[in-house]
This record gives sequence, C-alpha cells and structure tokens, in this order.
Amino acid sequence: MNIIRNLFFVCILSLGLLSCAKDDTPSTIQPEETGPLQLITPRYFGDYQLPADNSLTKEGVALGRMLFYEKMLSTNNTLSCASCHQQSKAFTDGQAFSKGAEGLLGKRSTMSLVNLVWNKRFFWDGRATSLEEQALVPIQDPLEMHQTLDAAVAKLQNSPVYPARFKQVFGSEIVSAQNIAKALAQFERTLVSSNSRYDQYLSKQYQPTAQELNGETLFMTHPQAGKIRGGNCGDCHGGFLTTLGNFHNNGLDTQVKDNGLEGVTGKTADRGKFRAPSLRNIALTAPYMHDGRFQTLEEVLDHYNDHIQVSETIDPLILEASNEQVVPGEPVKLHLSEQEKKDIITFLHMLTDSTFISDPRFSDPFLNQK
Repeated sequence: MNIIRNLFFVCILSLGLLSCAKDDTPSTIQPEETGPLQLITPRYFGDYQLPADNSLTKEGVALGRMLFYEKMLSTNNTLSCASCHQQSKAFTDGQAFSKGAEGLLGKRSTMSLVNLVWNKRFFWDGRATSLEEQALVPIQDPLEMHQTLDAAVAKLQNSPVYPARFKQVFGSEIVSAQNIAKALAQFERTLVSSNSRYDQYLSKQYQPTAQELNGETLFMTHPQAGKIRGGNCGDCHGGFLTTLGNFHNNGLDTQVKDNGLEGVTGKTADRGKFRAPSLRNIALTAPYMHDGRFQTLEEVLDHYNDHIQVSETIDPLILEASNEQVVPGEPVKLHLSEQEKKDIITFLHMLTDSTFISDPRFSDPFLNQK
C-alpha cells in the first residue's frame, strides 16, 4: 500500500498550478511539474501580493493540497481541513457549527475558502493577518483538530512520504510547523473562483436576463428614498470579489451575543462586528451568517429588508438605507418589493461557479487510495 501511495504522490505533481499574471479569462494553471506557479486571474479582480518568503510553486501547491486533505493533522486522525471545507459546497460544510475531531461543536460557522489571495484578514473576527498564520489555528483549536503542532510535525516526520516532499519544496526533510503553514497557504491561494455566469457576463461571454441585470443593479446600489432604489448589498459586498474586506455589525441582535472583532481589537466600538465574506458561490454555502442562523438566501434578504435589530455598534450604512423615507422611531427597513428581492437573489445565483466546485486541481489527492 505504501508503494502505491508513494507512486500516487509522485504522479500528482503533474498537476499544474499558479504567480501574478493577469488575464481576462478564468483562472488557469500551467501543467509543468515543478517550478514557479503562475496564477492567472481576471483583470477586474485587481492586483494581489504574495509573501516574499512564500512564493507559489507547483510542488509547494501540490504538497499543500495533500496537507489540506491530510487527517494526520488532527489529534485522532479523523479530521482534515477538507472535512469542514468541502469542495462541493464551495469549501464550506453545510452546518451552522462544525463538529471537531472529538465531536465538539465550533463556535462559528465554517467560512467559504474562495479568492483568498486578495484577503488581508482571516476568520470571522479577522484575528489572522495571513494565510500562513490562519493555517495553524484550526490544528491546535480544541474545538477543531485539537492537536499540538509538535504532534502534527512528528506524525508527518515519521510518515514514509512527507519528508521527501518537504525536501522537494523547502530543501530539507525536516518537517516544521512553519513549512506546514506555508504549504497549506500556497494551496489555498490557488482557490480562485472566476468562471461564474457573472464572470462570463463581465468577459462578454454571457448575456444576462433582465431579471439578473436588475438584480445586479439593486445589489450594488445604496438606496436613496424617492430618488434611487437599491438593495444596499454593495456597501459591504461591493466590487467584483463581492467583498470589501471590512467588518460590520449588520443588525442581527439588539443585545450582541458574540463580540466578534471586539475580541481581537479590545475596542467596544467593534462589538458585534464580523468580516463581510465574499458572496462568490453564496447559493452553495448555506446556512448563512457567522452563527448559521439563516437557512436560505430568502431569509437573509428578509432580515435586511424587515428585521434589522439596532444596537450601539450597528453599521450606519444600514441604518440610513431605505427605499422609503426613514421615519424616526420606526423600525429600520429597506422596503424592497417582493419582485426586487427575487431579482437580487437571481443575481446571487449568477455568482455560482460550477467549474470551481468540480475542479480536479482542488480535489482530494488521496481519493483513489481510499
């Protein structure tokens, strides 16, 4: 079995993956086995910056992919990163709270992993400022993989496969937590979704329906009562990446139940604020919000339209957003029509990228060995 597995690990190096060229076509990865990896992304996604000490290589991404699906990183060898970040669900798991290696539930919903190379903060509360920093947190978290870094390193070091793979990527057979993080970060930076109907529309390969176009306009527009109608989504989820990367209290509760960003900054002004995630593939990533309280996109839109809860740190852009004149003392409402809500949801479905969730470059490399 070890011989077969070793041969398999050698074979997956043939997968091409991704540097910094820009193109108007969906992301593609060159097929060479080793060497620098060129990430080709749509021009409208904008520039990104790779860490100076962790450039993308084909062999590094291949190792990161293995580690992403490696259950030895959990305390009892039952859980991998991919257990909670499933490709078919746009790298979420369909649960409000995920079960960790020892059956304990996490405190927040699993976030989708998409277009991470443009992110500057990670986790709902932004406590990590790089993918390298983020990668090691779930391994050690008692509610997730619950394993010390020393134990994770020892398991990989004693395996028949990983020392040679680490030497190929980092020049030494000595496995380290730092290099585990670097390899995982390399793979995760290749998770680019850029072939939805929305992308095809932007590259003039798809003609949207009138409903989709109206949904896009509503999505991106901040409403001004009596002047211009809008859904106010773009204030937090603007741009072609459908996130501005900022943190907001979006009116879920009058009494905040999770301090969010405040737990990182210590500032009371950040209480109940969470990072606005990308809405790429949002139709595949239910349930929604940091606590998974909404099961459908319709419920999400109903919240913003009719059920905003005002607290001290609520985002002012939500407070002032309405398609009708705001009356002091009255509940905060967007006042969208039923058809407008349907149009916005139709646009959100345009963001689904079926090639992303089926791309073999992101799939389990051990699948044929199980």
